[in-house]
Amino acid sequence: MAVGKNKRLAKGKKGGKKKIVDPFSKKDWYDVKAPAMFNRRQIGKTLVSRTVGTKIASVGLMGRVFECNQADLHGDETTYRKMRLIVEDVQGKNCLTNFHGMSLTRDKICSMVKKWQTLIEASVDVSTTDGYKFRLFCIGFTQKRPNQLKKASYAQHAQACNIRAKMVEIMTREVSTVDCRGLVNKLLPDSIAKDIEKSCSSIYHLHDVHIRKCKLLKRPKLDITRLMDMHGEGRGSSQAKAGSGEAGTKVPSGGAYEPPVLESV
Repeated sequence: MAVGKNKRLAKGKKGGKKKIVDPFSKKDWYDVKAPAMFNRRQIGKTLVSRTVGTKIASVGLMGRVFECNQADLHGDETTYRKMRLIVEDVQGKNCLTNFHGMSLTRDKICSMVKKWQTLIEASVDVSTTDGYKFRLFCIGFTQKRPNQLKKASYAQHAQACNIRAKMVEIMTREVSTVDCRGLVNKLLPDSIAKDIEKSCSSIYHLHDVHIRKCKLLKRPKLDITRLMDMHGEGRGSSQAKAGSGEAGTKVPSGGAYEPPVLESV
């Protein structure tokens, strides 16, 4: 076809080349803060698109879930436990998170499962005093008795049922009497699992007892005051700071108090 007959052929493709824009130039970095229960508050940073028109940046950050290793969060040597934290509020450039769940790493669970022993597992749904509902999963394994010659150490069905009932009872008792913050403080050193191991020793010797998973089923309506208190910035923490500081000037309770006269204004 002749070039003169078709004008589009001479001009080339319609629209031409698009201008390449770096997508990161339209985004901002925000700091992710962990609650005060953990020793290390700064988890990391997260990206979000800047506020444009009706699309607000803070809305895009709400509900984001971060999974962190306990060793990184708390500074201890428990590398096999993962904590899940969810963003509940954004203040300035800080994302304030709350506890969202806990689980063991896959390699830890696989390393515990072996032959010649009985695996006993139990789960229970329990609510805390501040309205959070969690589902807790406990795992434990039977252990050889001292001076046992037999290779296998299998528990009978009735013993496994009794141990499972004991697990449910202890988990319900320990969680239902505390709030969400108290639950995290019990999960960090795994004190619930230690209580289960001690209580079940009369039925059958157990080892490698852990709270395998803690799943959040239901949470109450967002309370900013409680969230700020969890981050050490609420009313409770300010009262503690005021109590530890110097005492103020005593003011008479009657109406006869007059402010001191200033020398110059």
